[in-house]
Amino acid sequence: MAVLPFRPIPFFANKNRAFWRLQAAGWSGAMLLRAASGLANGQPASYLVLVLISTITGLSLTLILSVIYRQLINRRPLITWGVTALVLPMATALYAFVDTWVNSLYMGTGSGFAQRYISVFYFDATLMLAWSALYYMINFFLQIEEQNDQLLQLENQATQAQLAMLRYQLNPHFLFNTLNSISTLVLLKQTEPANAMLSRLSSFLRYTLVNEPTGRVTVAQEVDTLKLYLEIERMRFEERLRTRFQIEPDTEAALLPSLLLQPLVENAIKYAVSPQELGAEITIAAQLVGPNLRITVSDTGPGLQSGGTNNRLTGVTFDGGEQVSTGVGLANIRDRLAQAYGADHRFETMEPPEGGFAVLIEIPFERREPAVPAAAADKRPALAG
Repeated sequence: MAVLPFRPIPFFANKNRAFWRLQAAGWSGAMLLRAASGLANGQPASYLVLVLISTITGLSLTLILSVIYRQLINRRPLITWGVTALVLPMATALYAFVDTWVNSLYMGTGSGFAQRYISVFYFDATLMLAWSALYYMINFFLQIEEQNDQLLQLENQATQAQLAMLRYQLNPHFLFNTLNSISTLVLLKQTEPANAMLSRLSSFLRYTLVNEPTGRVTVAQEVDTLKLYLEIERMRFEERLRTRFQIEPDTEAALLPSLLLQPLVENAIKYAVSPQELGAEITIAAQLVGPNLRITVSDTGPGLQSGGTNNRLTGVTFDGGEQVSTGVGLANIRDRLAQAYGADHRFETMEPPEGGFAVLIEIPFERREPAVPAAAADKRPALAG
């Protein structure tokens, strides 16, 4: 199953905006709590001026700290926490000094500057320590999420690259056989069949270029492509190649990986039609089984002959114990299904009781929704505003 990239938390999509929102909310809350506490203890309304000055001072110091912390957060832990342990007490001491000085101007120096400084220092230290802890926690959290996002994107890119590699293996394999047939027709001076095969080959290759190698198509589109491919092969095998399609109507809009079935049909032609003088019949069937789409590609060939000269499961042909040609085989299809659907698929090869060979594929049924016509889209009500 394709991996979807991580989406950042909407609030932190713009980090600069999120920082200022948190600053405003945090210091506004601290100011309201301090003001409410002062008024509840009998302080006059003019005390709110002191609270405002203290809040502005704390906000300004944390802005300076944010610049310093931003430079420290990606350093080695010893440097990050060592410098923070030096800078934070200095900022707290300055904050407490300004608070004490402003309070002394407002209330006088009756209780002594040092005693008042110590009492203010504990409160200001709590605020600065909490702010610093939240700053590091939030930024470390965002860094971890960004790293996870990058890992997921890399995994997704690797998956897409592997799917593309598996898909691109198909074209050279099929192209070699077709060009070899065209070359034979040209040597035999059968120009009309050669031109017809070239025309159909160009149409088939045009389809493979238009569709993304990792994209999905409907069953109806895949069947149309198979018919185009079979027209090319039928020029080689003529009446020896017989085909039958059993596609249920409700499966035509179902989605599957592009060109998933072509190598299965090619495998059937290679091992069922080609070695038999009378050829064989290939059947492509699609039906819904519960929530799954089931596709079967079967043929009336010799099946899996023990001790024979071919191995349909790997696509490797042997002659006298020596490997003479290789193809993508059924392993390619198995790999593509595993990449696209993970464990949520079924892939089996079997020999039916009546003979021959069959490949069964089951994947989750997903339907491509029809596009909304432009005229209908124009009639949709506009949003107010």
